[in-house]
Formats: sequence, structure tokens, C-alpha cells
Amino acid sequence: MRVLLAEALGTMLLVCTVVGSGIMAADLAAGNDAVALLGNTIATGAILYVLISILGPVSGAHFNPAVSLVFFTRGELTAGLLGLYILVQCVGGVAGTALAHAMFDMDLLVMGSRQRTGGPQWLAEAVATFGLVMTILGGIRHRPDSVPALVGLYITAGYWFTASTSFANPAVTLARSFTDSFSGIQPPDMPGFVLAQCVGALAAAALALWLFPSTRATDPGTENG
Repeated sequence: MRVLLAEALGTMLLVCTVVGSGIMAADLAAGNDAVALLGNTIATGAILYVLISILGPVSGAHFNPAVSLVFFTRGELTAGLLGLYILVQCVGGVAGTALAHAMFDMDLLVMGSRQRTGGPQWLAEAVATFGLVMTILGGIRHRPDSVPALVGLYITAGYWFTASTSFANPAVTLARSFTDSFSGIQPPDMPGFVLAQCVGALAAAALALWLFPSTRATDPGTENG
């Protein structure tokens, strides 16, 4: 229960930050989308560092069904636990949207109307999730203490170098379909994003098996290398 609560709480606070900072940034930017995106970006990168640092030792700090799927393929999650992780991540994410709306005196859940679809957007989500998973697995392999900073910095960059602003997370995508704010997505566009995210995550997992081997003996430059 502690593990599942950590995943639910972490995903809720992540989404609350994404949606809430998007609402605040849009209000303060007065129509300047670049300024609004910058505010949204800084808050998201910062909260990821905090949440992974404090909840990583409890649950692994996935907060992301695509990441949990990757750890399932690596034999680090059972099928049953994978299902529970995904369930609490999605519930926590939607709760995060409702919490952000409540703080800004908005309807708790509203269908998103922001259009995000098409080949370039799907490619962007595949690239964003591929890079996120590579960052996590490479960090675990080489710089485990730096994973919170690495993930926070990667998503901060991803907001700006991807056409989709780097959702890179099926639970976050679901949760953002329930907000009609700056950070929202219309529900019909959600499946394309989720599919692209899963493809990107699994591609990264496959490459990481070769690129980040688990034993030091395979590293060039080591005593046995």
C-alpha cells in the first residue's frame, strides 16, 4: 500500500503542478504563449526533481505507465503490480487535475479542447518518451544519485524541443484531457499520444539493453574490458 500510495500521490502532485502552473502562467502571460510555456516548464522540471528525490526510494517514482511498462519488460515489476501501478497513476493524475482546478476556482473536471494530433505530434511524443526512458535507464546505470536532476532537466528541455511539449506519459495525457486550460488536450487526440508514448518507451528499453549493460565487465576501459 505504501508503494501504491507513493505512485498515486506523486502522479497527483505532478499533474497538479503541470495543470496549475499552466493556468497561472497563462493568466500572468496575458496571451504570450512563449512566456506561459516557460512558466509551465520551470514548475514541471522543479517538481519532478522534488518528487523523484523523496518518493523514488519508496516506489521507484515512476508516475508514468510507460515507465512502469518498461520496468515490467525488464522483469522488475510483476504483471499484477504493473496493473496496480497504472491504475493508481491514472487515478492520481485525474485527481491532480481536479485539485489544480479547485485551487483556481474552476470546475473540477472539464473536457479539454486544445487540438494536439497528427504525424508530427505523434513523432514528437515518441521521441520525448524515448528520450525520457533513455535518461532514466542511463541514469540508473551510470549516475543513480543524479536521476531526479536528469529527469527534471530532460523534461524541461523536452517542453521546448518537441512539437508536442513533451507529455511523455500516458497518465498525464489522460489527466490533461480533463482540463480546458493551457496544458490541456482534447480527448479524441489522447489515444494517438498514448500509443506513440508506448512505442517510444519500448524502443528505448530495447536499445538500453545493449547500450547500458548491467555488468561493469562489458564497459570499455574497465579492468576486464
